[in-house]
Amino acid sequence: MTILPDAPHLASETTPSDGTESDLEPPAGSSEDWGPFGRPLFDDPDARALKRVGVVDVGSNSVRLVVFDGAARSPAYFYNEKIMCGLGAGLSETGKLNPKGRVRALEALKRFQMLAQGLLPYSLIVVATAAVRDASDGPEFCAEVEAATGLRIRVITGEEEARLSAQGVLLGWPGAYGLICDIGGSSMELAEIHDGEVGKCVTSNLGPLKLKDIKGGRRGRKKHIDEVMVALRDQLGDQRDRLFLVGGSWRAIARVDMLRRNYPLTVQHEYRMTAKDVRETAKYLEKNDLDKIRSDCGISSARMALVPYAADVLSRLIKTFRPKDIAISSYGIREGLLYEQMPERLRERDPLIEAARFAEAKDARVPGFGKTLYTFVKPLFSGEPYAKMRLVKAACVLHDVSWRAHPDYRAEVCFDNATRANLGGLKHSERIFLGLALLHRYRNKRQGTHFEHLYDLLAAAQQVEAEILGKAMRFGAMLMVGEDQDIGRLRWQPRKRILHVELPAASAALFGEVAQSRLMSLVNALEAEVRVTIAGKRGALLEKDARG
Repeated sequence: MTILPDAPHLASETTPSDGTESDLEPPAGSSEDWGPFGRPLFDDPDARALKRVGVVDVGSNSVRLVVFDGAARSPAYFYNEKIMCGLGAGLSETGKLNPKGRVRALEALKRFQMLAQGLLPYSLIVVATAAVRDASDGPEFCAEVEAATGLRIRVITGEEEARLSAQGVLLGWPGAYGLICDIGGSSMELAEIHDGEVGKCVTSNLGPLKLKDIKGGRRGRKKHIDEVMVALRDQLGDQRDRLFLVGGSWRAIARVDMLRRNYPLTVQHEYRMTAKDVRETAKYLEKNDLDKIRSDCGISSARMALVPYAADVLSRLIKTFRPKDIAISSYGIREGLLYEQMPERLRERDPLIEAARFAEAKDARVPGFGKTLYTFVKPLFSGEPYAKMRLVKAACVLHDVSWRAHPDYRAEVCFDNATRANLGGLKHSERIFLGLALLHRYRNKRQGTHFEHLYDLLAAAQQVEAEILGKAMRFGAMLMVGEDQDIGRLRWQPRKRILHVELPAASAALFGEVAQSRLMSLVNALEAEVRVTIAGKRGALLEKDARG
């Protein structure tokens, strides 16, 4: 490591803008009513913070309460509870809601209303889908619920259900494109999205609870599924882009696919499958004991009973529309309700960056330093596309939010949080990149952790990039004294393998023994030489050769 005489400014900002610098502080807006769901969900429609909002989805198979909190653009699940009620069981035969399901659903809603009184500043938003929509006693059930709890249920149409599910996907994937398929107990909805906009929306009766009542056994069901799929294709036309799967039955199939493939990361959001994977998993379900699969996957008995019917639908759906790939979305109607009332400026934000900023403001020791750190490390990634730079930025913003963890476990806590947290807009490989970068923020080596079986989800070259980012943050954090402080500059010459470090005179005392050691760790990861300039300091030679 060589300290050079006082020199001209060494760092050059050659890295392209990642497109998020200009939106750090959104303009204030005024509250307004955006549509049929009543009161806006945000006091300030452009605010990042989301006051707790409770949404209840009264479905054909389950009744679920979700309480959202945190960053408005990337809401966290403050509370999540589901009761399997089976409201739609037998609906095809009787035309009415399942009597036992009605009792269970009412009791669930009483509980949820009581929880809401203690958890929420506002009343619950309650929507009901196919079972209540189709049942002759649906209006009676809604009146019974309102009389017992004061909750008013909004019964949405199939097309509304499709649109809300599509909007839920857009909450997690801004600018997503393809076909959304949301399967419930009594219906299946399809919606197309392109350039962040929802297009055609259609609904069908291909819910597993209704398929159970189709006469003619499995042959009769398959014939019925084929006929409906042909009609859906006629309405939607060719759909050869990505297929996003929304709904509990799809998530259960994905969990079985993970089991079959021995896939190491069981986060379902953004899990990818191919058409071949779906075919192989359908065969796996046919050939193996469903009770053992259910136990191994942690799927409820009520859900598992519907999985074979859903697998038949999915197999035909893929054969009909032939998507280029398949992604599981944990976001659906409930998240779509939030998206429904977001102003456009908020919708356009990156959910990953918004979640990271919210976490920094809440948990970091020096909130706002993440931006300074990002500017510091950015020259190491000159010319990288936005997809990479958003991960670099998120890592910098999150670099200090786990400081409360015990030092012996801090690196692993960082990795675990990044790979398993509820973060939108992240592929599984991107979760590993973010996790490894944050792990190396606190630890030089990634070997010897409990997570080594996950590393191979990321290419070897990208693992090295994550290590470089982590070690750059580890060095930069040694210069942290406050928000908006000048901590110095980096300039990276990749062809010559030379890293230039320029530090301001005010930071000279910070560049102590530990900081120098952490810089050398970064230099070794880069397989480079390093030259350090401290303003006003001349020519002290610390180390001749710093090539790793």
